Amino acid sequence: MTREETVLSFLREHDIPFTCYNHPEGKTIEEAKRWWRDDGSIHCKNIFMRNHKGNRHYLVCFHCDHDLDIHDLEARLKASLQSQGLPSCGKLSFASAGRMLKYLGLEPGSVSPFGLINDTEHHVHLFLDARLKEAVSLSFHPNDCRGTVVIARDDFERYLSIVGNSYEYLKLY
Repeated sequence: MTREETVLSFLREHDIPFTCYNHPEGKTIEEAKRWWRDDGSIHCKNIFMRNHKGNRHYLVCFHCDHDLDIHDLEARLKASLQSQGLPSCGKLSFASAGRMLKYLGLEPGSVSPFGLINDTEHHVHLFLDARLKEAVSLSFHPNDCRGTVVIARDDFERYLSIVGNSYEYLKLY
């Protein structure tokens, strides 16, 4: 079963409505924008980060038209984690392709929250920009950069509750 088929099967098995369309490869946002449909969803950018010790990993999702300053992101994530009594993220860096494969079962260019299906130990914490909470629908790669899944935000949150990873909405910019 392909990574895309795994995602679509998971969503169907849990009666989570979605639409999916395929297109040529789009490993970067700039490439993918050429193929996205004007479907009313907020297309999301996803980055996979690790702390300086390499023992904590974070998936960060936000509107594709925005960029994040890593130092500002560190400060925001640190404040959020500490306010919950959790260990600080410390200094952040991009996680390696090996870590991405180990924790999300994904390769660079295909990162999405649907990779959490593969994180059966719930190691990865998901940060979503707070503005995404206002979206009617969101779109992500189905763990393959040759497709796009469009999902209602409420249904996406139901997906997150089923996979079981911790997540939170946080103002990222």
